[in-house]
This record gives sequence, C-alpha cells and structure tokens, in this order.
Amino acid sequence: MDAEIEGLSVDDVIQREDKIVSQWREVSANEQHELCEKVDEILRPLGFETSLLVIRRANSIALYFLCMTLLAVTSLRDLWRSRQLRDIVQSFFILLADTDVYVKKLTWPLSDYERCLQFFSSCQGKLTIWSEIIPQHSCVTRVVELF
Repeated sequence: MDAEIEGLSVDDVIQREDKIVSQWREVSANEQHELCEKVDEILRPLGFETSLLVIRRANSIALYFLCMTLLAVTSLRDLWRSRQLRDIVQSFFILLADTDVYVKKLTWPLSDYERCLQFFSSCQGKLTIWSEIIPQHSCVTRVVELF
C-alpha cells in the first residue's frame, strides 16, 4: 500500500518522515513508552489479529502489518476500501510526527492483496511455522509507503 502525503516543501516532508520513523523505533522498542497507549488506541480498529511490525524508510516510509488470519486480511482491505485505513494511518503519523500530516492518497495493489489471499488458501488446515513464513511471503505485507 502506498501513502502519499502533502507537505509544504521537500525538506518538510523529509523532516516529518524522519520523525515518524525515529519515533516508531522508540515506541516499538519500549512497551512502557508514553505513546504506547495512544498508538494502541489508534490502531485498535485493525483488530487483535493484525499487528504493525515495522516502519522503515527507504525513499519513502513503508509500514508492514502481520495479519494472522484470512479474516484479518479481508478486514484490513475493507478498512482500505472505506478510506478508514487512510484516516487511521494519518492519525498514527500525526501522533508520531507531533505535527499535522495529511495522507492525500492510499493505494494497495490488488496483486498484493490477492497474494495474501492465496497464502491463506494454501495454509488452510495446515500447521504453520511463522518464523519460516515471514521472510518468504507478502502476507507480512508492506502496507503503506509514504511520500
């Protein structure tokens, strides 16, 4: 999924991006961090079977979510279709950046979604070892790419 935000300038976008990534590293590394409760509240609509794993910066910001069930994937897709996921991501970025962030556009390629559906279809009725799956499958989906 790609998220496109609006900024006042390229430097402004870069500063916000750096702040979001660095804040997430702090929050995700420390369960006692003061923002943990607020992050949990913002991400609660994703459900208990969807977890935010990583935010990283390349030439943009990518968010990776782990969906533990087929229902979690389809629920995430429903949130995306209704534009609620864009609002959730925007609130999350505002919290981390400690300033206004407007997510102008959020796209999620159908091919990525279909790959997750195929993964869960192939796993039905099988015991799955997550340590082997995570590096190989896009069901640990890069959900948001920013800027």
